[in-house]
Amino acid sequence: AKLRFESLYELKCDTSIDISYFYGLAQLCQYIQRLIVDNVDPNDYHGIAELIEAQKNLKYFEWKDSHDFYIPGLDSYKEILHALEKNANTINHLNVYFMFVNNPTLCKVLPKFRRLKTLITSFWPFNDEEQVKMCVYHDLEIFKIDYYGLKEASIIIENSGGHLKKIFLESQYEIDDYIDNFNDDSIIFIRKVYERCLSIEYLSLIFPPLKEHFDEFEKLLKICQNLKSLLLAVYWNDVEGENSLLKNGEKLLKILIRSAPTNLREIRFICDVEFSLDVLEEFLEKWRGRPALSILTYKSIYKEENY
Repeated sequence: AKLRFESLYELKCDTSIDISYFYGLAQLCQYIQRLIVDNVDPNDYHGIAELIEAQKNLKYFEWKDSHDFYIPGLDSYKEILHALEKNANTINHLNVYFMFVNNPTLCKVLPKFRRLKTLITSFWPFNDEEQVKMCVYHDLEIFKIDYYGLKEASIIIENSGGHLKKIFLESQYEIDDYIDNFNDDSIIFIRKVYERCLSIEYLSLIFPPLKEHFDEFEKLLKICQNLKSLLLAVYWNDVEGENSLLKNGEKLLKILIRSAPTNLREIRFICDVEFSLDVLEEFLEKWRGRPALSILTYKSIYKEENY
């Protein structure tokens, strides 16, 4: 049994397990390469931290928050992050997208992971820009963040090695709050993508429906010729009427007809954009003869009378 545990390659567990089991595993299993933790009980992380720290070749770490328990002001993940820091030289896939980010330790630890190929985390609220600039990942290929960390994301992209193939934006919250410096940060984000990510294949973007942003988006399409899948969130802080939403949709479709790369196979539209059936029909007619394209939108236009 001891030999079997010593050769354990992957472990999936949750934090409800008695900490004594983690102490025992830490003695027996020191060459786990993939560790996935489901955080269902946020009371005591010492046992799982011991197990993480004991590893000698940990390459893949994923942490899933599956609870709604929160203590404001508590640096609750500190022990876990310090244990991960001990494995910074071997980890190349790091998913620490915590549900509740009030975590000064995260800012201090992330720069230590120099060999990352995948980083999934939240940079919001990240108050130390100089600390973010220390996050240099030359081998990064997959990067996932939330919509509220565009400034920090641009810094990470700027410092990457030009190998990024997938950039995803999402949030555990609805995009219905005011985002600080959104206009400036979103346009800088677009520019950093087309300047530093020529190999990008899967991309999420969020930007306001302003001419400068549409122009930069079109420039990105012309430069990033490997793009296969695109998620577009056109977002305005103020309430927009239906006519404005339709205009946003029409502008986007015209840009796509003019400048979409030939590899593009999927587009997803969310937030402040709608399409009239006439405009959509015109787009599809002009797309005829190109490779098949999947279009996903949250609006149920198929229910309209003239569909």
